[in-house]
Formats: sequence, structure tokens, C-alpha cells
Amino acid sequence: MKLPVLDLAVFILITFGNVLFGASFYFRNKTSDQFTSGGGKLPAWVVGMSIFATFVSSISFLALPGKAYMSNWNALVFSFSIPIASILAVKFFVPLYRSLGSISAYNYLEIRFGTWARIYASICYMLTQLMRTGAILLLLALPLNALFGWNIKTIIIVTGIAVTAYSMLGGIQAVIWTDAIQAIILIVGALVSAIVLTFSMPEGPKQLFEIAAANDKFSLGSFGASLSESTFWVILIYSLFINLQNFGIDQNFVQRYMTTSSVKKAKSSTLFGALLYLPVSLVFFYIGTALFSYYTAQPDLLPAELKVPGAGDKVFPHFIVNALPTGITGLLIAAIFAAGMSTVSTSINSTATIVLSDYYKRYFNKNPNEKSSMKVLYISSVIFGALGVIISLALVGVESVLDTWWSLASIFSGGMLGLFLLAFLSKKVRNIDAVIGVIIGVLVIIWMSLTPLYFTEGNLLAFKSPFHSNLTIVIGTLVIFLVGFISIKLFSVKKVEK
Repeated sequence: MKLPVLDLAVFILITFGNVLFGASFYFRNKTSDQFTSGGGKLPAWVVGMSIFATFVSSISFLALPGKAYMSNWNALVFSFSIPIASILAVKFFVPLYRSLGSISAYNYLEIRFGTWARIYASICYMLTQLMRTGAILLLLALPLNALFGWNIKTIIIVTGIAVTAYSMLGGIQAVIWTDAIQAIILIVGALVSAIVLTFSMPEGPKQLFEIAAANDKFSLGSFGASLSESTFWVILIYSLFINLQNFGIDQNFVQRYMTTSSVKKAKSSTLFGALLYLPVSLVFFYIGTALFSYYTAQPDLLPAELKVPGAGDKVFPHFIVNALPTGITGLLIAAIFAAGMSTVSTSINSTATIVLSDYYKRYFNKNPNEKSSMKVLYISSVIFGALGVIISLALVGVESVLDTWWSLASIFSGGMLGLFLLAFLSKKVRNIDAVIGVIIGVLVIIWMSLTPLYFTEGNLLAFKSPFHSNLTIVIGTLVIFLVGFISIKLFSVKKVEK
């Protein structure tokens, strides 16, 4: 499909304007501290918008409406735990990391359990971000290829180079300021889509709600006690653990705690960014439901290939191209692109920060000058960006690899969260307790993660996990936590009475 000139102009103006704006921060990065934390002088509202943008990716922009279109609002329950997690972050996590004064999220684990804990968590983090970057670049390219015929590999390479360039040149200041702009574009694009859909119904807005209600599209899912289905409670518990991981141990979030001038501003930016996600995600789900009503009322407007099961993620892109006014289509494409760029730039900057703080300064040059530190940050950014592009290119056309990766990702994230909770919630847990807990917990997580891939037939069914896949991180984390405490009793050294 040929993109109208106005849409192409809007897309190019917004996308490359963001890249140039981000690169302009090169002239403000004189020290590694400015590159990694902005010198601790960034405005709270901008940091808050960046935290919000970190929650959202191009996947969210397409997948959340797709979920609502195909089913109901069950996945919206994920957002309900964010207020709880953000309040816990403001009360405990932000003050903790600000008091330690380290830009690394994993310095705390070393303080509690030793060098192995820091290395384990930081490697898990970097692997997760590397594969996440590759997946995001690919999933960002797929809808643009489907809509406009642009070459997938070309999109991946150009996007990867552009994001790497402004992330490397501009540092965290570029990432956070462009995040804020991209978040605004994303919100505006979502609101415009919701408004156009609402007033495009043949019989008016009322018809939208009547069709949706008749098909139970506003349901939040079953409130039953089953642990093998995607019930309200399963999603709520899963999301609470995921968001505790985000706020408690994810370098993307922890690094932002250090970019404001005070603890108070760090707390306000965290609350603002986290709570903003709730209403915006509601808009995304409303769009999906509105799309269902729109095409139910006007079935001839939807091609036959999009009426088959599993095609829900492609319905919103189809609407963007075929139903939105010229110019607005370009804005929405730019919004999708901006969401992906935001995610990738965050991963690049945070990973470069970890390389400098957790490895270079500890094992290669304990007192580097600013020139050496900046060189490490620049090189790390380029290498990470290039590896992300290479991984993305390798994943083209191999969807099963993506499925496998998302299963394996829980292995890393579950282990990290369990280790952090052991360190944070009890001072009695020792190094040996943490090691035993992580080993057993990760084995449980591996079993649960691989169940849908390998334990599906024959004799292997006996080894199949009875739990819903969303509970992998929950059960794995709890096992690490409980085993760590049991280990205190089992391996405690008792004094021998004389």
C-alpha cells in the first residue's frame, strides 16, 4: 500500500525530529554522571513520563487493543496492581536506592550476598534487555511491512542505527526527554483513535456500547479459583509480581530514581509515571472493544483474512490505514514507532550503564577518568545496539524463537526478583541461603517455562505444570523466597555446649 505524502511527511517529521532532538544532548554530556543520571537534575514530570514510556512499547500499542478485540478486558487487570506496586516503590525502593547512591540496581545485592549476586542479576538483566531489544525491533518492523510493504530487514537496521545513535550521543537525558515526547505522541494518538472510533459508528456512540455489552466485551474475566486459567485473580497476582520486579530490581526503573534532584521528586515522578499507565491502558482496551463494535456493525469493511481467529492484532493497524483521516494515520504510525524507539533506547542506555558500573569500574579500571568512562559508555551503547539489530535480523521469519524466548525470559526475571526479596525482607538470610534458594527456584521456573514447549504429549504429560503460564514468575519467586528461609533453619550452625 502506498503511503500518502502527508502521512509520510508527518511520520518522518516526528520520528527523525525525535532522533535529532535526542542527539542534540551530546553537547550536554561532559561526564559519565551526566550520561547515566543526567547529573540528578532532570525535572520530575519528564522523568515520570519516561517511567510511563518504559511501561509501554509498540507491542502494547498493538497487542492491548488486539486482546480486547479478540476477547474482553481480562488483561486490563494487569494495570490494577500498578498503584500497589508504585506505592511500595515510593515507600521502600526509591529511598533504598537513593540512600545507597549507586547508579546500579545490583549494587544492593552485592552488599547483601556478595559479588556473585551482583554478577548473576546484572547478567540476567543484560541478556533480558538484549533479547528484548531484538524482539521489539522485529515486532516494530512487522506491522510497517504488512501495511506499507517496507522491507523488514531495512526497517530493523535503520531503526536500530537511529535509536543507537541518539542513545549513545545523548545519554540518559536524551532517553528521558525523547521518552517524554514519544509518550505524549502515543497518548495523543490513542485518544484520537478512540474518539474517531466512538463517533464513526453508523448509529452513533450508543451503538458501540450496546454491541460490546451484548458480547460481554467489558468482562474482567472469571473470578473463579482456578490456577490453570487466566482468571481475574491469576492476572492480578501475576501483575503484582511483575511490577514489583520492575520497581524493585529493573535497572530501567532504578536508574530513573537517580535522575531527579531529591528523594521527594524521585517519589513524585515514580507515582506519576506509574499511575498514568492505568488510564492510558484503559484507552487501549477501549480501542479494541470499539474496533469490535465498529466492524461488527460494518462487517464489509473488514477483509476476510482479518476475520479469522488469531488475526486480532492486525485489526487496529488496518483501521489506522483505512479509516483514519490523512495525516492522523501518519501520527499513529509515528506513535507506534515512538513507543518501540522508547523501549529500545532505554535498554541501550541502561545496559551501557551496567557495563560501566558493574564491570569496567570494578574489574578493569577502578578509578577511571571521565574520558575513559565516556569511551566505555559509547562503545557499550554501539555494541549493544548492534547486537540487538543482529538478533532481530536472526529472528525474522522464525516466530517460534520469539515464543521460546518469552518463555525463557521468565527464568531470568523470576530469579532476580526472588533474590531481591530475600535480600530486602530479611537480614537473617545468608549467602548460602540465597544460593540454595536461587538454584531451586530457577529449576522450578525452568520447569514451568518449558512445560508448554516440551511436556505436551505422551509420557511427558506427567511432568506438565498444572499452573497457568502467568504464574511462573509468582511460584518461582515464592520458591526462592521460602527455600531461602528454610535454609536458615537447615544449615544454621548451633553452638556446642561445653
